[in-house]
Amino acid sequence: MGLLTGLAIAAGAAGTVVAAPAVLAVVGFTSAGIAAGSMAASLMSASAVASGGGVVAGSTVAICQSIGAVGLSGGAAAASGGVGLLLGLLI
Repeated sequence: MGLLTGLAIAAGAAGTVVAAPAVLAVVGFTSAGIAAGSMAASLMSASAVASGGGVVAGSTVAICQSIGAVGLSGGAAAASGGVGLLLGLLI
């Protein structure tokens, strides 16, 4: 593995850990809750309709809101970093 490959892997892993909460905030999953009129609000509405009136615990919307509210846990950061590592390997 060359130096540039190693740097791409490290940048991918670190970038996803930093970017995931920021991207979720832009979409509308904020620390204060789901922003009215945002893409997150649309996703929450669709999820609630699909499940019969509420957002199911453990659903994609629930997980994204959790990350938006409190950030990534250690396990989630490791998983996100792993995805970034794989993306770095593909570059």
